[in-house]
Amino acid sequence: MKNNKKMTASGKKTLLRLLGTICEFYPALLPAVVICILFNAVINSLPAIFNQKVIAVVEQSWQSGDWSSAGGPIIRYTAALATLYGLSLAASVFFNRKMAVITQGTLKRLRVKMFNRMQDLPVKYFDTHNHGDIMSYYTNDIDTLRQLISQSIPQFLMSAVMVSTVFGIMLYYSVWMALVVAAGVAVMLRVIKHVGGSSARYFISQQKAIGKTEGFVEEMMNGQRVIKVFCHEEESEKAFDAVNEELFEVSRQAHRYANTLAPILNNVGNLLYVAVALAGSILLIVKAPNLSFSGLPLSISIVVPFLNMTRQFAGNINQVSQQINAVVMGLAGAERIFGLLDETPEEDEGYVTLVNAVQDENGNLTESDKRTGIWAWRHPHRADGTVTYTKLTGDVRFEHVDFGYDRDKIVLHDISLYAKPGQKVAFVGATGAGKTTITNLINRFYDISDGTIRYDGINIRKIKKADLRRSLGIVLQDTNLFTGTVMENIRYSNPDASDEECIGAARLAGAHDFITRLPEGYQTQIHGNGENLSQGQRQLISIARAAAADPPVMILDEATSSIDTRTEAIVQRGMDALMQGRTVFVIAHRLSTVRNSDVIMVLEQGHIIERGSHDRLIGEKGKYYQLYTGAFELE
Repeated sequence: MKNNKKMTASGKKTLLRLLGTICEFYPALLPAVVICILFNAVINSLPAIFNQKVIAVVEQSWQSGDWSSAGGPIIRYTAALATLYGLSLAASVFFNRKMAVITQGTLKRLRVKMFNRMQDLPVKYFDTHNHGDIMSYYTNDIDTLRQLISQSIPQFLMSAVMVSTVFGIMLYYSVWMALVVAAGVAVMLRVIKHVGGSSARYFISQQKAIGKTEGFVEEMMNGQRVIKVFCHEEESEKAFDAVNEELFEVSRQAHRYANTLAPILNNVGNLLYVAVALAGSILLIVKAPNLSFSGLPLSISIVVPFLNMTRQFAGNINQVSQQINAVVMGLAGAERIFGLLDETPEEDEGYVTLVNAVQDENGNLTESDKRTGIWAWRHPHRADGTVTYTKLTGDVRFEHVDFGYDRDKIVLHDISLYAKPGQKVAFVGATGAGKTTITNLINRFYDISDGTIRYDGINIRKIKKADLRRSLGIVLQDTNLFTGTVMENIRYSNPDASDEECIGAARLAGAHDFITRLPEGYQTQIHGNGENLSQGQRQLISIARAAAADPPVMILDEATSSIDTRTEAIVQRGMDALMQGRTVFVIAHRLSTVRNSDVIMVLEQGHIIERGSHDRLIGEKGKYYQLYTGAFELE
């Protein structure tokens, strides 16, 4: 019971927020549509009144035997009803056309808001959420909103108005017969609460199960080569069967209740029709006094329209019940969408920004609105209101840094290191030692638990994250290329780069030769993360992309691990040129690639256990010596 109340309260809150969002998007159009829906609902509730008046005219003429005066009133009533129906048709066409605009426009804007929010989320969110489930927000959850907005909400509103209007007309003509209808409605509402409530719970579970299934399928698609290499097809099928069975079970239960509800309500409506007919007949036979607001005596002219109103009344309640499933699914989808929109964005308390600068003969820096090739940190000092400029040189220092992905489980312990401008610093150690974690902290993908990281003498917490990351170039082990041309992928890191600068970056990375041999050279289209290229070629393009940014600090995380030995020699020459004059952090399992580093850090379980040049560490014959000579394997 508590869960039902909680679910109902959550659903109301979500519905109100959704309606508020639609109103925000269409502040003028939505009220106009609502007015047309209300007008249409009222008009469709009025035929019973005209029906009563026409039958009353016929009944009076039959009793008097004079039919000469019946034609005029009947024609007037018919003409008035036809006019109202014409207006209803115009209102119906208007609101149905505009609801298409509101529905698709709302979905479009929600997709934009979700995507924009996704860009503001920290890396941690994507590390802890299934990517297929995130995709489900844009597909399945958005689609459930389409039916909710375009059909269910208008139908609910129209049915609610028609039920209220028709019941008011019933009370106007006969309170006794209206009470019979009210008793039948109470039974119908009880059925809706029990059967529809059970259906609703399972439809909410279905939404979650769909997201889980889509996430599993996305994971299997990405890992299809690995599945086939290790002949894991049968195990994958079994795992999918388990996920699919869960989805089947909740969907079966949801639709079992949903498919049961309509037939039950139809039959209750039929029984209610019979009950009203019986009650009306008895009241006519015993000539019971009519209790009504109209003051009309009970007669055939009231009982017959009452039967039609009963059918209309029950039909509208049935229409509402048929929308319950769509409403529940839509609200479940909306709740997930609003959940994404409510995710805490990446915090950025930084106020130091990166700007173009010019330097006078005395070495003083001033800000420039043009691209000068000199970058500086613009540091406003809150204490005295002054602004200073510090040249971007790439001096990075860790001072007693502790870090844990979970604050209760520290993975880096008291890390202190420095990289002077132009130095090459290498991290080596077994998988899980903390090498990549250190580079993630430089980018502020994660924030440290304790200690300080300084960049050109500035605490990186004071630097705006976008400006900090703009000053860093990174090449990861896993390459990510985007749909577009090779040129566009290289320019991705620097949208202002010219074609000549992009080609120069490709030459520097050693990618120019193979790119010119592609069918359309730099204009060759890349699809599916570069599936039409080899792994080595994809890595070369990602290195060229980093070079196009021309950053003072480079992070190379296993940048050559996917490249064969011959290609590695080509890349290494380009990398050496790329690293000239830059501060470079290198992570590599191939120790031959870090021999010429200025300093090599050996990590073990989050601690720096050795540091020094290659020759010095070899001479000490410690862990690095064991790693280099093969006496101890990295893995």
